[in-house]
Amino acid sequence: MKQLKTAFGVVLLLILISNIWTISKWNESRGVYDDICYLRQAHLFQRFGISGLDTNIARDDDRYMLRKLQEINFPDPGDPALLPCHTFTAALNKVVLQYPPGTGFVLALFPSGFQVIPLYAAASIAIFGLALLALARAVTRSAVVLAGVFGIVALYLMINPTKASYSVAPTMVVCALTGFLTARLFASAGARRILIAAVVGLLIGLSVNFRLPNLLLAGGYAVFFLVAFLRARNMNTFWQGLSFGIAFLIGMAPTLIANAINAGSPFSTTYGGVDAVPPELNASVLLQYVRDAQFPLLLIAIAWVVALWRSGGRVATRQIVAVIALNLVINLIFFMSHPVFTPYYVIPIVMLSLWTLLFATLDHWAPKLADDFGAPQKASA
Repeated sequence: MKQLKTAFGVVLLLILISNIWTISKWNESRGVYDDICYLRQAHLFQRFGISGLDTNIARDDDRYMLRKLQEINFPDPGDPALLPCHTFTAALNKVVLQYPPGTGFVLALFPSGFQVIPLYAAASIAIFGLALLALARAVTRSAVVLAGVFGIVALYLMINPTKASYSVAPTMVVCALTGFLTARLFASAGARRILIAAVVGLLIGLSVNFRLPNLLLAGGYAVFFLVAFLRARNMNTFWQGLSFGIAFLIGMAPTLIANAINAGSPFSTTYGGVDAVPPELNASVLLQYVRDAQFPLLLIAIAWVVALWRSGGRVATRQIVAVIALNLVINLIFFMSHPVFTPYYVIPIVMLSLWTLLFATLDHWAPKLADDFGAPQKASA
C-alpha cells in the first residue's frame, strides 16, 4: 500500500508541475471585465493600503482603470456610468466596485503585473498539499485509490473551470481546508469541537470576501447547529453554534466594512442589475447547468451523500451527511433560481461537499484512526 501511495503522490506532483507550467503562460490582460475589476481592487490596496476598501471611481486619478479598459478597446472608458462591474450608489452619490474585497486583497500580495500567475500557482500547491493529506490518512487500498483519484480531479479543476474567475482560486483552497476541518469537527467533542466550529465558521466567513455568494456555504452549518441546539438544549450545542456564528461574522468583516464604505451600510449590497433581482425559476438556466461540467460533479456529490448515509456507522458520519445535504439544498435553490449562469457558480458548494465527503469517508473506513489533534473521541450532538 505504501507503494500505491507513492505512485499516486508522484502522479499528483506531475499534475501540479503541469498546472504551474500552464499557469505560467497565462496573460493577465485577457479582456475579461471581471479580471480588470479584481485587478483594480488589488491596485487600490497596493496604492492606499487598507483605505483601498473605498472603491470610489473618483480615486482612479492615476487612470489605472481607464488604461485597462483602453487596452481592450472598451467603448467610452471615461464614462463612469458605463464601467463594467461597477454600480452607482445613490445614497453616497458615487460609482463603486460591486465585488467584495478579498480577491483583490489576495492579488495585492503579489507585484503588479505578476499577480494572477502566483495566485493560481499558490492555490494549486495548497490543493496538492491537501490531496497529499488525504492520501496520508487513507489506511486501505480502496481508500488510497479514492484519495488519489480525487486529488487528480481536484488538481485538474484548478485549471478548468477555476481559471474562469480569479475569485474561484482562493475559494477552492478554503473549501478544501473547510472540508477537512468539517470532518474533524464531527469526530471531536467538548471544547475541541467548539474550537473547530469556530475555525470552520471563520474560514467560510473569509470565503465571503472572495465571492459574496459564498455566504450560502454557511447555510447548512447554521441550520444544523440551530436544530442541534433545539433538540439537545444544552450549553455545549449552544456554544458550538455561537462560536461558528461569531467566527463567521469576524471572517466576513472586511466585506461588511467595504459595504459600509461603498454602499452606505454593512448590509447593503454593492451589486446591481441582474445580480440583484429576486430569485425566480428559469428553465433556460436549469438547462445550462444540466449541460455543463458542473452537473456531473453535482450528481457525484449527491450520490456520495446518499451512499454515505446508507452506510450507517457512527453518529459523526450522519451529522456530516446532514450538514452537506442541507448545504447542497440551500445553495442549489439559490443558484438554480438565479437568472445568470456561469461555469463556476456551483463549484464552491460542490467542492466543499466533495472534500468533506472525502475526509469523512476516509475516517468512516478507518474509525480507529487517530485524528490530527489527538486520539479520537466519541462525537456528541
